[in-house]
Amino acid sequence: MPLKAPFDALKAWLVDMDGVLYHGKRPMPAAAEFIQALQESRTPFIFLTNNATRTPAEYVQRLGEMGIRVDEDAIFTSALATARYVREHYPPPRRILVIGGNGIRAALQDEGYALVDRADDAELVVSAMDIEANYARCAEATLAIRGGAPWVQTNPDRTFPSEQGIVPGAGAIQAFLEAATDQTPVVIGKPQPGIFRQALAILGAQPEETVMLGDRLETDILGAHRAGLKTICVLTGIANRAQTEAYNPRPDWIIEDLRALLAKPKPFPD
Repeated sequence: MPLKAPFDALKAWLVDMDGVLYHGKRPMPAAAEFIQALQESRTPFIFLTNNATRTPAEYVQRLGEMGIRVDEDAIFTSALATARYVREHYPPPRRILVIGGNGIRAALQDEGYALVDRADDAELVVSAMDIEANYARCAEATLAIRGGAPWVQTNPDRTFPSEQGIVPGAGAIQAFLEAATDQTPVVIGKPQPGIFRQALAILGAQPEETVMLGDRLETDILGAHRAGLKTICVLTGIANRAQTEAYNPRPDWIIEDLRALLAKPKPFPD
């Protein structure tokens, strides 16, 4: 099934995942068909997600279970962007205290960093969404930051669209640590321009010919607008129609779900 006009004229796509392609393990309507349309038309695309909990390999497996077949090179997360930032500004070897899931942990270890659990051992703190975070780990991070360790946050998403509904995201952990430390971190993910520039470089695309498809106004839409991209907000995730229509900058397109991107097959003639 091809893309519907005017979306078929867009030359490159950045596609968010949570709230756009799926909620938890539940795929959104036409998610597989939409990605298949991009692939069949040979339109360059990359999945650009703030979710740092999983590795690219884990995302490939999850997408595959939903009928979406892609390689690891199609996945770019705030975990990968954060690891690149840390490597540039705090080269290894260094010891990092991490609040976060397997995605950010693996990304940092792949860059040669040692991960530690105690504030006394930490030279740097990196925080992300962590469904297993507890008070003790947050306390160690607080002590490390108060002791002078630099602090880097993967992304600012305060909430997260799950199968059960809207739940706390990485930004909730950031808020906890800000309240406890009186400090603010360096934030890497959307809407920061760096992660968009990195994604465009991977695609080999220019901003003016690229569209960001997302569900979150203050990250996907705002960040893409600042980076000079066109924007599509899909209403299957965080933002509702009233919020989206009132938002400044307003997305270039607002769609109910991914089916709005696909051209309906022509009926057979009588």
